[in-house]
This record gives sequence, structure tokens and C-alpha cells, in this order.
Amino acid sequence: MMNWNVVVSVNERGVQKACQMLGDFGQLKRTDFLNVLVMKTDDLHNLLETLRAKSLEDNDYLSFLSRMIPVTGTFTFQTPEEFEVKSRKAVLTWVPELAGKSFHIRMHRRGFKGKLSSLKEEQFLDHILLEALDTAGTPGRITFDNPDAILAVETIANRAGLSLWTREQMQRYPFIRLD
Repeated sequence: MMNWNVVVSVNERGVQKACQMLGDFGQLKRTDFLNVLVMKTDDLHNLLETLRAKSLEDNDYLSFLSRMIPVTGTFTFQTPEEFEVKSRKAVLTWVPELAGKSFHIRMHRRGFKGKLSSLKEEQFLDHILLEALDTAGTPGRITFDNPDAILAVETIANRAGLSLWTREQMQRYPFIRLD
């Protein structure tokens, strides 16, 4: 599988349209999972801003899209234990940005069925971050009601991608759809 930095979920029969609309931004590939594509783009900011502008001009521009999650860090893993070690290290890099903030983790898992539980991993990473924030003297809190930030965790088979989204970014790019 290619080294991706965007996960694209499309509506039924939206794959062809996604390839047409997103192909100019980078390499796009189908995955083994229904209606899920991955993309490698060199300019995430340009992708987001261009899609935002075009969707403001035409409400139906992104009608093929169910959700799109750009990620800023990726890693591969072979076991649930390796996933936890690597995801723990990755989320701890966001402690400064989450200082004193409300947040939650949202994981979308594709693959590792029966081995990796989205809910269990979300709770595990929530606990890791809350503990690190308390230790730093800048406690955070978990909320699902208008959080300051959401940390997205996407897995496709044995590859994971993570990114942190502020409330302002989620409002600016509503097509991301984290929850």
C-alpha cells in the first residue's frame, strides 16, 4: 500500500467522481475496503483550501464525499501491542496543543477486526493524554459536546494515520466530518 496522508470515504458509487475531483491534488488509490480510498498529496493546506472554496461556490461539489481525513503523521504496525506503543508516542506530541483544552479521540478502524477495538483504543489514548496533561500541570478534559479539538486516528489494514483538528479548523473544513 502506498504511503498515504489522506483517507477518503465516498458515498455509494462515488469512487469515480472522487478520482475525477481529487486526482489533481495527488495520487489516489482504492483500498480493499468498500468506498475507502487513500491519497498522497504534497500540500494538505492547498487541498483543504481549494475544496473549501469550491464547495462554497457549489454546494454539490463534494456530494460524492462521505468524509475526508488528512493526517499529519503515519506509522505501520503488525500487532495491537505495536499499535498502542506507536500511537501513544504519536499522541503525546500534541500535549502542548491540548494544554487546558477539551478534546476527544475519534478512531476509524479498517482491518484488524477482532484484534483492535476502536472504542478501547480511543479510551486508551484519552487516558494517556489526560495523564500527560495532568503531569504537565495543564489538565485537559474529555468531552463530545463542542470540544476544543478532536484527535483523529485512521487505520487502513496495518497502517495508521493521526491528526489533530481544532474547533476552528473543523468549522472551516466541514467536509472532514470527524464524528
